[in-house]
Amino acid sequence: MPDAEISEVDIARLVPAFYARVRQDPVLGPIFDGAIHDWPEHLGKLQDFWSSVMLSSGRYKGQPMVAHVRQETHMTAGNFGRWLELWRETTEELLGPDKAQAFQAKADRIAESLQLGVQFHRNRRAA
Repeated sequence: MPDAEISEVDIARLVPAFYARVRQDPVLGPIFDGAIHDWPEHLGKLQDFWSSVMLSSGRYKGQPMVAHVRQETHMTAGNFGRWLELWRETTEELLGPDKAQAFQAKADRIAESLQLGVQFHRNRRAA
């Protein structure tokens, strides 16, 4: 599915709906609420992130690895799995199957990269 079919409207609809579910999740909610202090600002950054990832907009200027390493005690395979599960559910409910699959494929690769980066950080610290 070409990325061109995904729009900013899709991202603006998806990101807040997804993170509303994350915040209500009994496992992920407390983690995210403990890490995020300004949800409206953070949602804007996340929309910029997904715009950059899916549309190559270049809007996101942050360092996601640094932010996730700060929360490394919560960066477990189980928590990543739950995040991806909620992501799949939300994308499938809000987007057509082709768009949902594109967002899911990117999220899978990003989650794998973040997990590897956090593990690298742990290994360096332990050495």
